[in-house]
Amino acid sequence: QVHLVESGGGLVQPGGSLSLSCAASGISFSDYDMNWYRQAPGLQRELVAAITRGGSSNYADSVKDRFTISRDNAKNTVYLQMNSLKPEDTAVYYCNIKIWKIDFWGQGTQVTVSS
Repeated sequence: QVHLVESGGGLVQPGGSLSLSCAASGISFSDYDMNWYRQAPGLQRELVAAITRGGSSNYADSVKDRFTISRDNAKNTVYLQMNSLKPEDTAVYYCNIKIWKIDFWGQGTQVTVSS
């Protein structure tokens, strides 16, 4: 059974940083691409960053050069380092994996950027 658990969210001032983690279990973690999504109130869930099993990464234009996705296959964990945070980054952030076109999600972690 696939299980994803996010952690690391919280309240941060504009310009600040946060680091999110997502621990995966029930899968052969190193065999899969991993994704971070976010959903702000009233908006659709959007892809923020993705990392392939080989370590290549892609980012939404809105977070490029500010966010960094990484993975530690030994720990079955994917990370999202978020720098220079803006109020518009406020959202619930979700870890995601697609297996045979089926989406699996964590419970999400709230990130609030506010002064």
